[in-house]
Amino acid sequence: MRKAGLGLNEIKTKILSLKGTEVEMNINRGRKKIDFFSGIVTDVYPSVFTVVEKDGNKNIQTFSYYDVLCGNVVFLK
Repeated sequence: MRKAGLGLNEIKTKILSLKGTEVEMNINRGRKKIDFFSGIVTDVYPSVFTVVEKDGNKNIQTFSYYDVLCGNVVFLK
């Protein structure tokens, strides 16, 4: 369910300003499973953005702006 707050365009511009910076996020994966993720925002596309994990694994996670809009992805830093 969508939470009141920023609109989709504001979220896109905020994430575009975070490109190349280190971020920390909480990700709600459902069924009471919340993951902590720390990485660098590498690419920003029209529908999604990608974050590369900070440690040596270099795992890439892709998130949609709608995930942020609904509160499934929350930026901590």
